[in-house]
Amino acid sequence: MEDEIVLQIRNLTKKFGSVVAVNNLTIDRINKGEFVTFLGPSGCGKTTLLRMIGGFYYPTSGDIIMHGQRINDIPPENRKTSMVFQNYALFPHMTVYDNIAYGLKIRKLTHEEIDRRVREIIKIVQLEGMEKRKPNELSGGQQQRVALARCIVIEPEVILLDEPLSNLDATLRVLMREEIRRIQKSLNLTTIFVTHDQEEAMSMSDRIVVMKDGEIQQIGTPEEIYEKPSNTFVASFIGYINLIEGRVIGKKDRSLVIDTPIGKLTNKNVEILGISTGRKIISVIRPESIELKKQTSGINAENTISGKVKNYTYIGSIVRYTIEVKGLQNNMIVSVSNPHGKGVFKEGSVVTLILPKNFHCIQE
Repeated sequence: MEDEIVLQIRNLTKKFGSVVAVNNLTIDRINKGEFVTFLGPSGCGKTTLLRMIGGFYYPTSGDIIMHGQRINDIPPENRKTSMVFQNYALFPHMTVYDNIAYGLKIRKLTHEEIDRRVREIIKIVQLEGMEKRKPNELSGGQQQRVALARCIVIEPEVILLDEPLSNLDATLRVLMREEIRRIQKSLNLTTIFVTHDQEEAMSMSDRIVVMKDGEIQQIGTPEEIYEKPSNTFVASFIGYINLIEGRVIGKKDRSLVIDTPIGKLTNKNVEILGISTGRKIISVIRPESIELKKQTSGINAENTISGKVKNYTYIGSIVRYTIEVKGLQNNMIVSVSNPHGKGVFKEGSVVTLILPKNFHCIQE
């Protein structure tokens, strides 16, 4: 059965005076029950896009389509969307119960229906026993749950989350993103999430929309965004990366031969075999795909180079090395997992880097 399309964005533009915040942006489909994240740096237009979907900004041009209906001019209270704001926007004088019930009372539901829905959602977000507390009597995580419950209880078609975890400490952020994902999956909620945090986007999303300067750079699953970035901005924005410029100089044994400042590299990735000889490309090599060894003799093996450790960062589960390699302007980054028992290469150590033979390439 084909997925049900809930939302479509067509050639959407938003200008504030001479500033173009969102520029001719199109998203073909957001499906029922899908968790989609708008990801990008500050000022990229992701929150402006979210607010247009919610009705808080009207587009300068283009269309927002929900279930086949253009909703550009429908005010927020009449859209089938609900938003959780960055600061939660809870009513400080109301109890947890009344905060959650507020939207239902505005819609003039019966007392019985309001009570049924509120008690049901309180169970789902695990706030039983806190119904009579005020927001100032709750932790940050509990306030987050109230804001989420208030958003969900009105049964919107799409819930909109505007960086709702940014006010929480690191440990609580991890717990709450797992909790939001659990609730979203259990209720099959169509969800749009805005963040600048790559780890949040990667861990929570079905698909990620990477944005820069009001435009979409790439739409894909977390795996596609990480492993097959469409350009150097996406590659650099998602995690640590090594980008090596080069030119295809030949093909052999179903492999590309790439001339680079660090020597010839062989790439056996079948997805790039169609790249023609002479084409400039950028090799995209993730730090964790590089094997690091102590240098003991001369280097002749394929995709093997020498380097010197400039510095390293020990993070418990991994050691992240910065390594100077002759021919490269930028140092290479290498991540070694589970360093316990392996030892750590100290600053100044001469090491051998074994690069993968199946890496992604970006065509210039």
